[in-house]
Amino acid sequence: MSAFTVRTADQLPGLLRALRKQSGLTQAQIAQRLGVTQQTYSALERNAESMGAARLLSVLHILGADMVLMPTEADTTPRAAERDSPAW
Repeated sequence: MSAFTVRTADQLPGLLRALRKQSGLTQAQIAQRLGVTQQTYSALERNAESMGAARLLSVLHILGADMVLMPTEADTTPRAAERDSPAW
């Protein structure tokens, strides 16, 4: 599968479905690996925008996908990077 840019949370359900189908896994198989019921996973997939980061990363791992974070083309200037940096 090609790389996809995800800019909004409402893009996640369709992407997770596509990744699941490409991997040849059923919702029940993913649910079993996550330790939840098929119904719970189905709800997570439909409402992926409300899924926590740890759970999303677990699902992506099962689907054989990685999350890669990178600056957008518009925000690569040093000034934008300083402004948008988390203060940790």
